Amino acid sequence: MINLLGLAIGMGGACLILLWIHHEMSYDKFHNKADRIYEVYGLATVDGKLFTINQTSQPLAPALKEEYPEVELSARFASINSFLITAGNQRMTGINGSFVDPSFLKMFSFEQASGNPELRLENSNSIVITEKLARKLFGTVNAVNEIIRIDSGDNFIVTAVLKDIPSNSRFDFEYLLPWSYLRKLGWNDESWLSNNITSFLLLKRGADFSAVESKIKNITREKSGNAKVWTHFLHPLNQWHLYSKFENGIATGGRIETVRLLAAIAAFILLIACINFMNLSTARSEKRGKEIGIRKVAGAGKTVLVRQFIIESILMAFISGLVALLLVSLALPHFNTLVEAQLVIPFKNIFFWFAASGFIIITGLLAGSYPAFYLASFKPSDIFRSKFRNPLGLISPRKVLVVLQFSFAVILIISTMVVRQQINYAQQRELGYIANNLVHVDFKGEIKKNYLAIKNELLKNGIATSVTKTMTTITRKGSNTWGLRWPGRDPNGDETIGLTSADADLIKTTGIKLIAGRDIDIYNYPGDSTSVLLNETAVKLMGFKDPIGQMISQPSATIEWRVVGVVKDYILNSPYEKIPPMVIQGPKSFFTTMHIKFNSSNSTAENLAMTERVFRKFNPAYPFDFKFVDEEYASAFDNEQRTKALAGLFAILSITISCLGLFGLSTYIAQSRIKEVGVRKVLGASTLSIARLLSVDFIRLIVISILIGSPVAWWLMNYWLRDYSYRTAIGWEVFVFAALVAILIAMLTISFQSIKAALSNPVKSLRTE
Repeated sequence: MINLLGLAIGMGGACLILLWIHHEMSYDKFHNKADRIYEVYGLATVDGKLFTINQTSQPLAPALKEEYPEVELSARFASINSFLITAGNQRMTGINGSFVDPSFLKMFSFEQASGNPELRLENSNSIVITEKLARKLFGTVNAVNEIIRIDSGDNFIVTAVLKDIPSNSRFDFEYLLPWSYLRKLGWNDESWLSNNITSFLLLKRGADFSAVESKIKNITREKSGNAKVWTHFLHPLNQWHLYSKFENGIATGGRIETVRLLAAIAAFILLIACINFMNLSTARSEKRGKEIGIRKVAGAGKTVLVRQFIIESILMAFISGLVALLLVSLALPHFNTLVEAQLVIPFKNIFFWFAASGFIIITGLLAGSYPAFYLASFKPSDIFRSKFRNPLGLISPRKVLVVLQFSFAVILIISTMVVRQQINYAQQRELGYIANNLVHVDFKGEIKKNYLAIKNELLKNGIATSVTKTMTTITRKGSNTWGLRWPGRDPNGDETIGLTSADADLIKTTGIKLIAGRDIDIYNYPGDSTSVLLNETAVKLMGFKDPIGQMISQPSATIEWRVVGVVKDYILNSPYEKIPPMVIQGPKSFFTTMHIKFNSSNSTAENLAMTERVFRKFNPAYPFDFKFVDEEYASAFDNEQRTKALAGLFAILSITISCLGLFGLSTYIAQSRIKEVGVRKVLGASTLSIARLLSVDFIRLIVISILIGSPVAWWLMNYWLRDYSYRTAIGWEVFVFAALVAILIAMLTISFQSIKAALSNPVKSLRTE
């Protein structure tokens, strides 16, 4: 039962990981033309390094289709989630949608549930929605020819309903609008120097990808007449998900590193389970010794015996595989929640059963090969004289396997602790602003127009203590720029500087600490429309000893900005990254968000209810949508939290499997030495000394495992941490704690059998068999 259960748990854990890996490797592979689809990237030198971006100018995609015969189709893609979607009595905002060229749905093979494929986005008033949105708006997926209103004026006819987008796709839209509507709204930008959309290409069959890439490389430079702007390269669809990290313009990694890590963990778990099988099978060899001897005397050759034992192990693996399948079925809903995916066991797919059978056979061979050759190698003369190999020798295969098994477990324990430590390290980092009771609301409908009225109403009614508007939420920088100039700047410099904006009361609302000068205040200082605040990193970059009053120019916009204050660095984007230089511009910039600091004298529920009434008054067509800043910041840790949970889960599985094997092995050793224990007790040995005698060999093996696993884990975790600019140091206490945990778990596992043997009646132990 220990053998079967250990193997089943190992196979089940490995199966969960393999299902997830298959899901990751299959991203966007369901498109019929996947092998010919590419995304256009930009490449430029920034801060002395090659910098890549998957945003392009709006004129690029049409020009590529028109001027290069190797391009069969091109499509532009621009995401949006700010529209008010109305159908009948249903009104919704925050729905993910996109503007696309009609060719987008010819390039990508999203499964269509209903509608005419030829008319999907050909008309300027057509809209394509997913079944998910159809159910939200109409309560049914039969929504073709229904009317949907965008914002408060434009009506669109549903020309097609798509099946819900699979979870293994980079796209997550719920509706598609024609690119012509973007032009109608005046959002089109024909500048070759403005990168704000995504561009996709479908190359013709037989087209040489490298040749096309070389041809289009300098198109933006040629069209703009600027020899210093972006060049372009093509990123193939089969690398979008797994290879999103670039170094010097070459895809070097990304999600693939997590896939490799989980694949290694799957191999570890399966190997640990197989080691259990090997150890317990060889440990029980004495019970089968006479059977093997008789079979050999009767003429059975080594090959026959090996085949027999291999078949037995495959049969055991088959039974374990069925149990593993049951365990996976029970665990899969919880695992899906953990990894945020829609993994399923494809029982109806014949290839799954072929793969499962292959997996079971390989596991059976891996687990049974060593025991088979070990047992088949016994000599009949030695068997009948009880001359078996000494399992307690200084070095034996069994001891090596135990050390290897627990080394894997130690590596996973340390890895889990380091991931947890990295998350805690970042969470304890000083934010630089006060997120408590702070919410942000995106400008939608009439909010921008009625901003002052909303602000005054919130303050007058005691709902808020302060309100400000900004370019984006405080947790993110609005954009980057490379064109700012200031006194003393190197004319050949290309420093990247982050931009955001504020009108007044930014310091009061967000709690950012002012360390010099004053806040921007357009109401009391009308000239502040072109004022700026700098963070500490920006001051250092610009080399200002006295930054207040310094002028910063933006040649592309012919604006002179005057520095009125300096703020302490605060975290932007990822809490794991270094804080970039930031320039906070006055109202001459633009705004998309308002921040509200709630009055702490009221309950959160009261503040939200009163705020909703204010927004209904001044923006009646739109539902009140908001986000708490502290919750949004907490979401920045989601990926690492998921990694921690996965590492912890599989560390527990590894330890469980290892302990099952250790329990079985200690049981066998205690039974095999039962007469020795009886003799020692008769001679006066104490229970404690006997328990120590039976345990000490195992503890030595665990210590050796710790000495082997610790440096390996240190190297792996340093490799994992290298991608974080803000990262924890791996201290000695991690290894000490992991060692204590491993030793304690091992002692608890083997102590039961050791103490049981030590307490046994010596009369029974010494009785003749």
